[in-house]
Amino acid sequence: MSGAQGGTIGVVGLGLIGGSLCRALSRVGHCVLGVDNDPRVVSAAIESGAVAQAGAEPELLARAETVFIALYPHETIEFVRKNAAVFRRGAVVIDCCGVKEPVCGALFAQAETSGFTFMGGHPMAGIERSGFEASSADLFEGASFLLVPGAAQEETVREAESLILSAGFARVVRTTPQEHDRMIAYTSQLPHVLACAYVMSPCCPRHDGFSAGSFRDVSRVAHLSADMWAQLFIDNRAPLCAELDTLIANIEKIRDAAGAGDVRQLQALLAEACRIKDSV
Repeated sequence: MSGAQGGTIGVVGLGLIGGSLCRALSRVGHCVLGVDNDPRVVSAAIESGAVAQAGAEPELLARAETVFIALYPHETIEFVRKNAAVFRRGAVVIDCCGVKEPVCGALFAQAETSGFTFMGGHPMAGIERSGFEASSADLFEGASFLLVPGAAQEETVREAESLILSAGFARVVRTTPQEHDRMIAYTSQLPHVLACAYVMSPCCPRHDGFSAGSFRDVSRVAHLSADMWAQLFIDNRAPLCAELDTLIANIEKIRDAAGAGDVRQLQALLAEACRIKDSV
């Protein structure tokens, strides 16, 4: 695998994340091979210069030193298992899923028996739109990439980190599947739940003229892919439900203090929240 310019990189799934990886890696001189089942996406990727070659055939990946899989978790597992023999011996395969325990649990073992290295990955970047047409070479600028190296050799991990940074990421954070899923339940999935619950209020359709930055900030990520996020919530349900229990308990404390007219308790709760926010 080469983290330097000139490496041959495969990307499977040319949506927002996969398409942006293609654009970013091509821009810095890598030869990018794209795999996607949609002929229109394949044509768009080739015409835009995001890839050197693309098609629906996984056999394209036989030339790649590193392969990024930008599919849903269950599709990622299925694709890698089905096409394990396609990857060149010694290749590095990195997924881009929002949950890690189900994916890493399945694919660390697959890689060990198939002669390639698998690492869990999660680019911490995105926008409200999806699809290749929304992709951008600048999507990852300043973002973190979460990497689950597993038992990969240190030199291989460092090369993967170099490649990832070349796509514009500001940092690579090494983690475990368990820590990843626990923290992502809090930093990513819980805000999406909160936004969805917030806009389900009967007041939401009448917000115009009454709202400003607070409404916009809290409601923004309610614009989501229902299919994708429902699956992510289910795949990570134990950590997510634990965070939801904590959130509900804290909301109930504020509700009870407000309902009782207990200004001191309410002030204490709000001040504690402010202190915690300022500390981070």
